[in-house]
Order: sequence, then structure tokens, then C-alpha cells
Amino acid sequence: MLSIEKLKVSFQTRRGEVQAVRGVSLNVDKGEILGIVGESGSGKSVTSYALMHLLDKGGSITGGALSYGGLDLKNAKESAMRDLRGREISMIFQNPRAALNPIRKVGHQIEDVLRRHAKATRFTARAEAIKALEAVRIHDAEARYHAYPFELSGGMCQRVVIAIALACDPKLLIADEPTTGLDITTQKAVMDLISELIAERGMSALVITHDLGLGAQYCDRIVVMKDGEVVEEGAPEQLFVAPKHAYTRKLVDATPRAGAEVRSLLPKSKRTPMPQFHPSGTPLLEVRDLVKTYQGKFGPVHAVKGISFDVQKGQSVGLVGESGCGKSTTSSMLVRLDDPTSGVIRFNGEDLAQTPAQSFARDPRRASIQMVFQDATDSFNPRHTARQSISEPLARLAKMDRTQRRARVAELSDLVGLPQPLLDRFPHQLSGGQKARVGIARAIALNPEFLVLDEPTAALDVSIQAVVLNLLVDLRAKLGVSYLFVSHDLHVVRLLCDHVVVMKDGEIIEQGPTAQVMDTPSHPYTRALLSAAPKPPTLTRPTFSAA
Repeated sequence: MLSIEKLKVSFQTRRGEVQAVRGVSLNVDKGEILGIVGESGSGKSVTSYALMHLLDKGGSITGGALSYGGLDLKNAKESAMRDLRGREISMIFQNPRAALNPIRKVGHQIEDVLRRHAKATRFTARAEAIKALEAVRIHDAEARYHAYPFELSGGMCQRVVIAIALACDPKLLIADEPTTGLDITTQKAVMDLISELIAERGMSALVITHDLGLGAQYCDRIVVMKDGEVVEEGAPEQLFVAPKHAYTRKLVDATPRAGAEVRSLLPKSKRTPMPQFHPSGTPLLEVRDLVKTYQGKFGPVHAVKGISFDVQKGQSVGLVGESGCGKSTTSSMLVRLDDPTSGVIRFNGEDLAQTPAQSFARDPRRASIQMVFQDATDSFNPRHTARQSISEPLARLAKMDRTQRRARVAELSDLVGLPQPLLDRFPHQLSGGQKARVGIARAIALNPEFLVLDEPTAALDVSIQAVVLNLLVDLRAKLGVSYLFVSHDLHVVRLLCDHVVVMKDGEIIEQGPTAQVMDTPSHPYTRALLSAAPKPPTLTRPTFSAA
């Protein structure tokens, strides 16, 4: 169905020509799901954009051939591509909220595609759009037709994007990181849905991901890319059991999975002993009957419903659950960015909930409680260099002069493994892993006792994720800092945490030592979370038959 031969793509930049894709060749057969895996910058997405003629202005195809069903895509005119896009070849983009128009109802956006490709008239478009929403298993599709993107969850937005992509019954679907940032059960639901619809409609798919475990679970064949080239290709079983290329072995080794240890994600030469946690008497943090209620449009919204748990000194506690369960709301209250409706947040014996969040910014205790945010890019001022971002808490709370700050930033840079020449770069000039290190350096600048980590590795490649996780282990050993690790990745929580707290609908439904909760969960919801996690070593793959 699709043939790419020796594709080359280059970009013109201020520093000259950059070759993003260097002679990539691959085929997608009818009814096949082909996975493309690799780290950021490997050329995965650029390959798909070249196929769809969606390259940035500075990008161009400089060599090779692209063929879809015998049609020469490389030399196709834009008018022909406009006709093909959506009707024959559709794409699901990485960020569903960015792919949707924020000021138009989602139903109208589906109608746009249907009317553009003559699959509906202005009289039938509404009914066809609702039918498309029903096809992606959206409950109460008629009501959702009138919703705006901001009124829907991340998983629901992703279903709308899938509905748009499949509205005109394309033959080839390109899914570019379709589950990045989604919680583990929503990720499984989205991938199961895509797999089921492909089987029902006899389609083919190109799934682009940096998650080798997810690729192994849902793809018939996998292509591994590095630095714009294909380094290995084969069945998932082959790649996991006997990878031939050193880079594939690196990705496989860096993939968190049951039974692994965080140190196993690094080469032996870079491993240090795991810190051992020994319970102490008085907890560092005591949370008791914590409640957060918002006044919504249709009445009160109970985001957190009276939760209680402890964090001991030197302990790493995992807080897990689906999107909307109250994890981030809880985190915001604990670091005093938001006020609880009621309850106690006792830190070193003092109830922090008695101090309003607005006043806590200048409180001396602020230095002891810090946070690493989920989106490293959005948490930085784009006009500040990495050095300025790390320096800010030192200037505001430690009252250091310029010379002292510069020395401390250099020390922190070395501590988190960030090369000092990168300190004078702006956020857009840093990779995802480098930005994660800057965020961690800023958070530990004031030697905090307690650190909240909100999905710090959610959008990182597996190999970079492994490095960041090991960095967090090292810092915990060196600094004795306690962690609250908020995540939807249960494999990562198993690797990093001593204790696990499971939340659902604003309540704690289970908590205990990590091994106990992960190996013998007592609650059905916890068992559902564990069963939803990709299991690359066993390759338990879902099968669907056409309806």
C-alpha cells in the first residue's frame, strides 16, 4: 500500500543545511500496523510529514521516492495532496488539543472534513458527524457534538481527533505519538480503539512512538530509527528477544518493565547503589482528611474527598491514578500553590494549611518544599536562559549576590549532569532531557527536604527517561530528599518508589508498600491499572476480528 525508498529530507537553517532523514526505506502492507520507534530527533515524524507534504517552510524532500497505491506522492501537486489528505491518508497528531480549533465546536470540525471530501452535504453533515463520534465510542455523542475542546478530557479530545481522521474512511492512518501524556488506562483504550477500527475497516496504519513497549504490543512489525536512518527492522518478538543493533538493545534495556530495577536501565559503568529507605518515627509530611471543592457551573465539584497519607524522611512515595482522579490538585495543595477547602497538611510538625497559598510564596518554609512540573517547556520563562531560571529561587529566597548565585548554579549544573555551556541557552534551544535537568536543578537549588515530581518523565524518550530516573535516585541518596512522585506509569513507580498511593475519583482506594500493591493489589481498580500497562517482555497482544 505504501512504499518509501531511500527518502532524504533536509532543512535550511541559519547554520546551514540539516539532514533530518537520510535514505529511509520502508513498506506498509494492506491491513498491517507498522511501528516506527526511536528517540526524539531520529526523523520519525519528519518522515510522516514528508509523506503528507506537511513539512515546514525550510524543509524539502531532496531524494528518494514516495508511493501510495502506485501514485507518486513525491511529485504530486498540492491540489492532488489536498484531495488525498483525509480521504485516502489521514493523520492523528501528537497533541490532540493543539490539533483542534479551540474556538469551534468539535462537531463542526468533523463536518469540515466530511464536506471538504464530499462525504456529506450541509443537510447531512451533522448526522454524519454524530455517527463519526459514535464510531470512536464517545458516550452521548449528540451532546459531545456541541462541546468545545477545553470542555473535554485529554482522552476525549484524542477520540475526537481519531473521529476526524477516520470520518472519510481512509485506507492508511498515520498516528504520530497518539498516546503521549495520556494516563495508562486511557492510553490502552485509545490504542485498543485504533486497533479495533483498523481491523473493522481493513485499513493499514503507521504508528510513530518512542515507547518500544507500546509498539511491541500493538504493531505487526517495527522499524527502529536513529539519526534519520533505519537501523533495524523486524517483528516485535525478534526485537525484544534478540535485537541485532546496539541502539535497539539500548532502547530495549531502557524500557521500564515489571521485574526490572532502575539501575538496570543504565550501563553497568554508570550504576551506583540504590538508596535504602528505613522508616523513621515521625513523618516528614502528614496529610489528614484533605478536601478540595470547587464551585462549578452546575454546582460544587469535589476534586479531592478527604484523603490521608504520610511521607517519611528520605522516602519516595508514588501517587498514581487516571487523569481527573485528583493527583495534580493534591500536589498543588501540598506545595502550597492552592488552598485546601479543609484538612491538615502537617510538615515537620507545622500545619501548612493554616498559611494561605498567596502568602506562602514568601514564607521561609517555601525553600523546603519544591516542585518539578510536568511540562518542562511551559514551566520556564521563554525569555530566560537556563542559568536565569535556576538562579531565580536563589535570588528570591536565599538572597544570594550575583557571584554566589553563579557559583551555586555551576554546582547544581554539575550535580544534575547538565553541561555548563548549556546554561546560557534558552528553553527552545534545549532538548527534552536537558530541560528536565534544568527543572530538577531549579527545584533542588534551595536544598529542599520534600520534592513533588509531577510526571517529570511523561514526554521523554525511554533512554532519556532512564537517565533522569537514575539522576533522581542519585539525588535522593546524596541529599536525603523525600519524593512524592506523581505518575500514571506504573512501571516507573515500581522502579522509583518505596510506597504507593492509588487515587480514584478524588479518593484513596489503596495504599501500601510498592511490592505489596503492585504484586498483590486488593482493589479491582488497582488491578485494572496494572493490567492496562504495556507488557513488552511477555508481548501480550490484543487481537481483534473484523465486525
